[in-house]
Amino acid sequence: MSDPEINDEVEAAADEDMAEAEGTNAGDGNAEATAHKTIALPHDDLHAVASVLEYLYKSDYFPTLAGPTSMEYDPTVPQSDNEGVALLRHARVYTLAQRFGLPGLSALAHKKIHLTQSTAKGEIAYARFVYREAAPDDEAIRKPVAAFWATRSHVLRHEAEQEFKRMCLEFPQFGFDVLSLVLDAQEKRSQRSEVAGAAAPRKRQRVSGIL
Repeated sequence: MSDPEINDEVEAAADEDMAEAEGTNAGDGNAEATAHKTIALPHDDLHAVASVLEYLYKSDYFPTLAGPTSMEYDPTVPQSDNEGVALLRHARVYTLAQRFGLPGLSALAHKKIHLTQSTAKGEIAYARFVYREAAPDDEAIRKPVAAFWATRSHVLRHEAEQEFKRMCLEFPQFGFDVLSLVLDAQEKRSQRSEVAGAAAPRKRQRVSGIL
């Protein structure tokens, strides 16, 4: 359950910071009008909203980048993250950034998604969120999800077989995207084999000397 006081603080901060991020502040003449604008986010994840605000102040959010390919340690993420806690945290930030037109934050959240380690069940939870919340034409976040399962489903589905099956039934587009990538890869392998076979020198047929 959300804390009303925290919600009030987030709403008050969002009033100013997100309005500035969207370019709604027009100058001194509209200062009074801007002061009364409020962005209500009653259905959004509280931690994701806080991360957006943190980014507006610090150009990063927790867990922050510790280097080009690593992030600081997050003690709130389970060692075996079967719920996809870490992935979902960044995915929610990504969707908010997309909504509020913050391309820098979108890119940062997207990078953190790819730096996050998870389990097969955690990846399914993340895939379900992406196919439910992301725009159908948002290939930047959808395509990597389908590609991940297209290249690893033959192994990972055994670790989360029921979850994978439910995901395919709940989101047929996910199953179609994965299958399309698998078939594309198979077609490319077949074409390479055919080319290699055509280029290989033909052996001269041996003729038996025995009549």
